[in-house]
This record gives sequence, C-alpha cells and structure tokens, in this order.
Amino acid sequence: MATSNLITLKQLAPIWLFMLILLGSFELQAQYKSEKDATIPLEHFYIERQGNGLRPLLSKLHFGLSTGYGRTTFFHKLENFGIIQQPDSLPRLFSADGGTRYSNWVNRSTTNPSGVAPGSFSVSGDTAEIGFRSKAFSIPLKATVHVEFSRYRIGAGYSYEFVHLGNFRPLSYENEINAFASPVNNFFMRKYFAMLGGMVYRYYEYALVVDANIGGYKLGKKFDNSVIKKGIYFNLGVTAERELSEYMRLFVRPSYEFKNYKLTPPEGGNEIRHRLNAWYVNVGLTYRFPELRRCFHKDCHAQINHAHGNREYRSRRHPFWKKQNPHYGENYPTLIKYKGKNKKKLSPY
Repeated sequence: MATSNLITLKQLAPIWLFMLILLGSFELQAQYKSEKDATIPLEHFYIERQGNGLRPLLSKLHFGLSTGYGRTTFFHKLENFGIIQQPDSLPRLFSADGGTRYSNWVNRSTTNPSGVAPGSFSVSGDTAEIGFRSKAFSIPLKATVHVEFSRYRIGAGYSYEFVHLGNFRPLSYENEINAFASPVNNFFMRKYFAMLGGMVYRYYEYALVVDANIGGYKLGKKFDNSVIKKGIYFNLGVTAERELSEYMRLFVRPSYEFKNYKLTPPEGGNEIRHRLNAWYVNVGLTYRFPELRRCFHKDCHAQINHAHGNREYRSRRHPFWKKQNPHYGENYPTLIKYKGKNKKKLSPY
C-alpha cells in the first residue's frame, strides 16, 4: 500500500512542476505598462511602477538650518612688542625692533607718530607677559547639507554670523595699563566648511552624533585683508537629535571652535597673532526631501505608502513633521474620546 502511494506521488511530481512553471510565467507576464492594459481589478496590483525622477536621489540629502549663540574670547600676546601708556590716554603699541608706535593693531595697522609724554608707563614683551583680551558674543545663522550612509555623515555648510566685540583689557599690569574700546565693535563673519561626523548612540527617536566642521572664514570689510593672514578653523561638536518624523529632525549642537589670524604691519617687522576661540550652542532643524510624491487625491485616506495606477505615492493624511511609519497608519494612536477633557470621564460616549 505504501509502495502504491509512493508511485502516485512520483507520477504527480511532473504535474506540480508544470503548474509552478505556468504560474511563474503568468506572474512575469502580469506586469502591465499602463492602467489601460489591465483587464480585471486584481491586475492593477501588477501594473509596472513608474520612476520618481530625481526624487530618490534628492531624498538622500539632509538640509539643515540653525541659529544660536556664541561666546568668543578674542585675545593676543605681544612677545615682540611693548606697550606705552601715557597719562589720560589710550595704550599704544611699539615694536621692539624699530620702535614704530601703533594705535590700532586689531583689524588694521595704524601708526601713531606722537611723542612720549612725561610720566608715561612702558613695558616690553621680552620682560613680561603682556597683551589684551576681549569678550565677544555672536549670533550665527547656519545652513548645511549632508549625506548619511550607515552611521556616518559627510557634507558642507555656510554660516553668516553677527559679532559684537567688547572692550579690550590688559592681560597684566591692570593698574598701569588702561582698557580700550575695540576699533571695530560690530562686524559680520562668514564661514564655509566641510562637515564630517558619525552617530555614536541611538535610543528610539533620539540620537547622539559627534561631528567636526573644517573650513575657512572671512572677517568682513572692516578688516584690512592686505595685512591679515588667516588659517583654516576647526569646530568640534556633539549633536543631540530628536526625530519628529522620517523627514524632519530637531537638534541641539554645543561646540567649541579654534581659529586665529596674523596681522603683519605693511612696513614689515614682527606679526601679531590674534586668537578667536569660541563656544557655540546651535538649535535648528534638518529636513530630508521625500522620495515619493504626496498623494494627489484629496479624498484619499490611505495612511501608508500606496499606489494609484502605475505610480506610488505617500500619504497625504499626515504632515511631514509628524511621525508616521510608511508601512502602517498611526495618525491617531489615541482615540479622540480619550483625549483632553474626555479622558477624565468614565464614559465619554
């Protein structure tokens, strides 16, 4: 009896194989170019999907916009110079080699030929640590674009920053050397940079990213660029992100920045190195371009990615800043009868 059943299964095997080949052939042929080619409603699922143009490529880009607050320590040391403080006057700088005096050495080189009055205080940088320090605050407006792959990020950005520079105070001899107002109180600084980063921690919709901005900067028209030489700057930060949706994130980024420039008098001689290291806290949003078009049908209530004809669309029932899983609807995780004042009622309806 067992042998007879075994023979029957062997005889049926070619039939089952033929049916599988036929079914596969039907599925391959069930790809229709347009909706007009479909003859029955079920065949609409097999209409060949059209592409979305450049949208899949643009969806890889993350655009960011932020603002915040910066605190800069603007200071310089004068190893190869000296300071002259005349009574009831502003401090003047003199070079140790040639004796030329300067009334401005911050944003440009301005000489001062006036003589030395009796009772003046003088100190040289080779005998004491001298220099000046100023505190500045800034308000940056920053735009970035980056691409993410795995946990790593690479991109570029631009920053436009308003800077208010306070009074300069001496590093030493505070009783003998006067403070002085900055020759340039307010100016705008522009930055352009490359950004590199990587995610180091993630918890549900929260993420922690360590990144760096490396690039150049311009101090504005109030600075004489003919006597100023700038290097690149480094900005190291930690970004805490909160996903609002699959397209939008809210972030806070504290960072510390290293930058400096050298001012060389046009008549030659020693240069003065200014340091502008700063703390920043930026708050902003990042936005990713959706890879699918928003559904065109105003009465469509689908909450998932879905198709109309031969094109796929995303739901129009939730805004791009609201969390929404593209594979199932979650617009209303809590019923209306349990929200607001209704949640205090034992039986809202």
